[in-house]
Amino acid sequence: MTGQARVQATSPSVNWKDLERGSRKENLGRAWYKFSRNPLSVAGLLIVLAVVFLAVFAPYVAPYPEHAQPFTDFANAKRPPSWEYPFGTDTIGRDILSRVIFGFRFSLTMGLFVLALVVPPGVFLGLLAGYNHGTWIDTVVMRVTDVFLAVPPLILALAIASVLKPNLFHAMMAVSLMWWPWYTRLVYGLTTQLRNEYFVKSAETLGASQAHILFREILPNCVSPIFTKMSLDMGWVILIGSALSFVGLGVQPPKPGLGSMVADGARYLPDLWWIPVFPALGIVVIVLGFNLLGDGMRDLLAAEEV
Repeated sequence: MTGQARVQATSPSVNWKDLERGSRKENLGRAWYKFSRNPLSVAGLLIVLAVVFLAVFAPYVAPYPEHAQPFTDFANAKRPPSWEYPFGTDTIGRDILSRVIFGFRFSLTMGLFVLALVVPPGVFLGLLAGYNHGTWIDTVVMRVTDVFLAVPPLILALAIASVLKPNLFHAMMAVSLMWWPWYTRLVYGLTTQLRNEYFVKSAETLGASQAHILFREILPNCVSPIFTKMSLDMGWVILIGSALSFVGLGVQPPKPGLGSMVADGARYLPDLWWIPVFPALGIVVIVLGFNLLGDGMRDLLAAEEV
């Protein structure tokens, strides 16, 4: 056996999959290190994880899960916060802490449903209009988008929800109908910049289809801003959903919507202050958590781009 053959026989083969997997782990570790350097971002992540945990395991975590259903206990009505009822009870004896925990479920359902419904069409229309910049497709899509953006989101959601039967599903549909233009506008701006990049022109030269260019070349470069906006929008969607519930167009009693709980308890201020205050604090906590998490992701992605 020659020396060259002996070297080839003894040298280990390169496993590219292992190298790629190691590179991904290294990138994730570097990203987490940058993210963890911001205490507010970590606090936002912990708040979001805690809220998700409480929402998922609400029947097992809530002290009185039956109080989230039609329930009355007039003997324990209007009790202030105590060890037995940490958030007190409402006017018909229901534990407010248990109802706030179950209220997180409806809030997260609202946010997840709306984003799952609006992101795909919003992103698709933004890609389509941005890639066909200057054509009739661009004009039609963006003028319709401008019409929706011209109306304040909450006003448009209230107008849509008011003509429908008040419930959680119709509230989610109302918010969805006015939220997709924000993603169209975001992706449109990104696509108009990326359409003139060399990798897009190379794909066009090789005869790639428009679908391939949109979803395999341009879309992967838009994922980071899209996910950052989704994390920030989660808090805003929950806040608008709570506002709809506050005016009676969202979650209907006896289901524990956080907004409706605040509205029901506001009439008893200041004597029974705990009835509206603790559900309101629940809204503040969940919105604050997603906003802090979104800010951390935005700063992380901005640092990576630099």
